[in-house]
Amino acid sequence: MTVGEEVVAGRVAVVGSLNVDLVTGVHRHPAPGETVLGDDLVRLRGGKGANQALAAVRAGAEVTIIGRVGDDEDGRAYRQHLAAAGIDVTHLVETPGVPTGTALIVVDAAGENTIVVAPGANARLSAADVRAAAGAITDADVLLVQLEIGQDAVDAAADIARAAGTRLVLNASPVRPLPASLRMLADPLLVNEHEAEAYAADESPEADGSPEAGGSPEADGSPEAGSAERVCVTLGSRGAQWGSASAAPPSVSPVDTTGAGDAFAGALAAALAAGLGREAALTSAVAAGAAATLWEGAQQTSGG
Repeated sequence: MTVGEEVVAGRVAVVGSLNVDLVTGVHRHPAPGETVLGDDLVRLRGGKGANQALAAVRAGAEVTIIGRVGDDEDGRAYRQHLAAAGIDVTHLVETPGVPTGTALIVVDAAGENTIVVAPGANARLSAADVRAAAGAITDADVLLVQLEIGQDAVDAAADIARAAGTRLVLNASPVRPLPASLRMLADPLLVNEHEAEAYAADESPEADGSPEAGGSPEADGSPEAGSAERVCVTLGSRGAQWGSASAAPPSVSPVDTTGAGDAFAGALAAALAAGLGREAALTSAVAAGAAATLWEGAQQTSGG
């Protein structure tokens, strides 16, 4: 939000995943059926929800996270880690008998990664959990959601945001079928190039074939409902495009692209919550995404 010419911190509610990242480096990614030798295994914190929450709080937002961790050492340490960063963890639920989510990440010599996620406690995040945290969503300027959690939880969060008039930023990753009503509520619908291609190619069964997977303009009677203006596509080293707006990143030499998209999403949500316009928010988000490639893992900073 803005007060006169002064930009003040906005409030962001994040509904999403929390993972432990197990990372190794390789000279090149293996072909199917091939074995390659990697570097020493590194254990880091990740998960799209937590990554984006940390990016948002580092960008100046007041952040609440809604999610689940296991009743294990990883889950307890994660709660402490986020709380120490200034994130409200009131709605971070501990899940008995279930491990905290885990991601297996392989990074090649060019800094490009492949990721496999074992969701663990993330898969137990329910619509009831989200509804129990409705006040955090209602009070927020922006709701930020990703798809590493179940669709029931996503839908419940979106319904609360719709009723409260809270802006929804939906990071539609990983790709899966999405109701047209959800795609049209998102402002923006945030995808990378591969995800945009998947939705456009109708790999998502409910996608409508529009290049930006924005839904049918006639679906809710609004001529803008399926507009490309609602879709933000991250373009890696070429920056990002949000409708008619675009931003190019600063020149960097990437070490690891893991979490760059999450840094972009969190910074974008923070900027929008603070009342910045599209161009300024996009520029801020692109800079955050580029900076995130300069260190290993999704949650490190230049300070370690």
